[in-house]
Amino acid sequence: MITNLTAAELSRQLKDRQLSAIEVAEAFLDRIETTDSNYGAYLLVDRKGALAAAERAQKLIDADASGPLTGVPIAIKDNMSTEGVETTCASKILKGYVPPFDATVVERCKAAGMVMLGKTNLDEFAMGTSTENSAFQLTRNPWDTTRSPGGSSGGSAAAVAAELAPLSLGSDTGGSIRQPAALCGIVGYKPTYGRVSRYGLIAFGSSLDQIGPFARTVEDAALLAETISGHDPLDSTSLAAPPIRPKFDNVNLKGKRVALPKELLADANAPAVTREVEKAIEALRREGVIFEEISLPSIQYGVTTYYIIAPAEASSNLARFDGIRFGPRSEGEGHIGVVERTRAEGFGHEVKSRIMIGTYALSAGYYDAYYLRAQQVRAKMQMEFAEAFHKFDAILSPTSPVTAFKIGELSGDPMALKLLDYCTIPANMGGMPGISLNCGFDDGGLPVGLQLLGAPMEDEKLLEMARGVEQVLRDARRRPPLA
Repeated sequence: MITNLTAAELSRQLKDRQLSAIEVAEAFLDRIETTDSNYGAYLLVDRKGALAAAERAQKLIDADASGPLTGVPIAIKDNMSTEGVETTCASKILKGYVPPFDATVVERCKAAGMVMLGKTNLDEFAMGTSTENSAFQLTRNPWDTTRSPGGSSGGSAAAVAAELAPLSLGSDTGGSIRQPAALCGIVGYKPTYGRVSRYGLIAFGSSLDQIGPFARTVEDAALLAETISGHDPLDSTSLAAPPIRPKFDNVNLKGKRVALPKELLADANAPAVTREVEKAIEALRREGVIFEEISLPSIQYGVTTYYIIAPAEASSNLARFDGIRFGPRSEGEGHIGVVERTRAEGFGHEVKSRIMIGTYALSAGYYDAYYLRAQQVRAKMQMEFAEAFHKFDAILSPTSPVTAFKIGELSGDPMALKLLDYCTIPANMGGMPGISLNCGFDDGGLPVGLQLLGAPMEDEKLLEMARGVEQVLRDARRRPPLA
């Protein structure tokens, strides 16, 4: 079945003329049409655009001018601008907005001959950890449709896990690629901050946001990372670095030194998560990996610090959504009345909450006490991790402290939802690359995610290690019970 194939397998079969790009696109489009009602992964499916892109890709293949991902379909999180295709951030305030340009990552995917299937669901403006904050629909976990796929990139994760796309793009501000990847049993990779352009990504927290791939294998994630990475003059935070190109020819884990921060392997993790991660550690130790427990004290302040910095940046970034330039406009008395009414009706509860928190933290009387102090803690965390990476090749932890939770189970406890990012936030605070891959299953058969963090700019090294870990833990690769 075409939709079972990985991106690398699709690429090989397309190049060998065993499949055509149109055949592949139609297989995924048909599967979306017949089964996505079970999952709610897509907000929009662009069948006409996808088939036109598949025709162009096939011409490249026929002319022997194809690249590694030519003709391979992809789903795009709906907070990335897509020329001529509605982009809403899953918010009423942007409903009907059609960008006049592509985000750089979308442009690079198109240039590589990839086929965009559609736009995936998310927590509104990427604010959340469950994809329950979308203004339009729920997304369900393919392993158990009564459970959350995680968030905020839940639609992108569910699309790959449910075989509605071989690859997808998400954005990660505090773990929004890695956490849903863990809950959906797939690979989610956040590159070093600045190695993938953010131009055209509708910003949440500008110093934290990073675009990255979802895939079923590390190899697939690396193929997409190479396609979208590299310097972009349109993004002032883009690093002058080449595309990400790991070498998987001779991956050897023997002698690799890996740190185990006791703060991330704490009793707060669910027993099944602890058990499966410990089993993975033992399997890797038998392969010659050297583990050492360390302490990174600043981690305990990570969630608190993040929920000052991220809302502060969000309150600034979301000021542009006023009903004047983008999306629908509500009627009100004068300019201020229009803006107030539009924002009141257009933003959801979670977005309003974070704007209020951020505005408060940046206000004159509280800036030093909250925002400045949070940035000082962030700098301390960066120094602790930098010191650890002088000695270790990677840092290992669970990705999420729990497996997929019931939809609605945590909606009445916003603090519990925020604590789900406890293990993932440090990578965003330090601009480090991080990757999640499946390492086992809990007693109910739900996936458990294993996270590896690398030093900034050492993305290739991290992906190579992740590939080796994936090969050791190959028994953890299973398909969910799909419709």
